[in-house]
Amino acid sequence: MDRAVIDASVAIKWTIGESGSEEALRLVQTTLLVAPRLILIECANVLWVKSRRMDITSDDAAEAYAYIAAAPIDYLEDGDLLPAALALAGLLDHSVYDCLYVAASVAIQAPIVTADRKLHRKLSETRPVMCRSLLLSDLAA
Repeated sequence: MDRAVIDASVAIKWTIGESGSEEALRLVQTTLLVAPRLILIECANVLWVKSRRMDITSDDAAEAYAYIAAAPIDYLEDGDLLPAALALAGLLDHSVYDCLYVAASVAIQAPIVTADRKLHRKLSETRPVMCRSLLLSDLAA
């Protein structure tokens, strides 16, 4: 796979050691990554929640965010994707936030890689198939 759209569930694994981290790190090293700019806000929120729950320190959260923000991601503008994301949210009965990633995948005709099993399931079951969806865990070596 030469390029893929990733969502926050993938990017966060670059900095938080959890299931799928190895696959996420391999992906960032081998694939041209694309995402809506929303990914930065979502990752920052996840890191804040982890800090608030005392799973990580606020310094760790700031360091993790800096790593994600510096990652080699080609960003697509959220505003350009919103009309399609809104339509997809209605079709999939899923959040507009997640559908921004789906809209990005459709727009650039590249697969979406996610650790979000619910989103993956919905995309896999929708006919006609709107985009190729890959679970991060399926990329295990």
